[in-house]
Amino acid sequence: MRYADDFIVGFEHRVDAERLLTELRTRVATYGLALHPDKTRLIEFGRDAAEHRRRRGEGKPETFNFLGFTHYCGKTRQGWFTVVRQTMRQRWQAKLQQVKAELQRRMHQSIPEQGAYLRSVILGHVRYYGVPMNSRAISALRLAVGRLWHAVLERRSQRTRVSWVRMTRHLVHWLPPARVCHPYPLVRFGVVTSGGSRMR
Repeated sequence: MRYADDFIVGFEHRVDAERLLTELRTRVATYGLALHPDKTRLIEFGRDAAEHRRRRGEGKPETFNFLGFTHYCGKTRQGWFTVVRQTMRQRWQAKLQQVKAELQRRMHQSIPEQGAYLRSVILGHVRYYGVPMNSRAISALRLAVGRLWHAVLERRSQRTRVSWVRMTRHLVHWLPPARVCHPYPLVRFGVVTSGGSRMR
């Protein structure tokens, strides 16, 4: 899987991964380049990783960050292995700081103007991060954005307190619900042939 100059390669056997890593380092060095030391690593990941590490007396499988998500080894409700993707903590916090600064800049705008801006923020966030098993993170961001907006409105009004009853009406009207809008990978990438068998 590749995006620009970031990529992930999966192998069944560790020896193959180690061979590729050695050859890759040699290859990029011929162009005067080097792999990023903090981003380049080998980890044990996949459906058997947890069991293998348990037998060796090691902890849970490692995680990795890619395209704004932290990837974990997890299970579905039926007990099948799945890759869990959750919003990277750093991205979550950075987005909140960005919204806070922008709301302070827009403090004296009307509620519809502020609401339209926040709606676009939440919509964009949900459309990217709204993947299965990440609903808690996107719901938390929506709630945190609502609290920031409430603080700005209270600061602006000074003498008049903005009640949560009134604030809730603003949130319901302007902030889209935090919902999962992407299917599971099996649904997205599974293809049913004319004979009815599944191909991946």
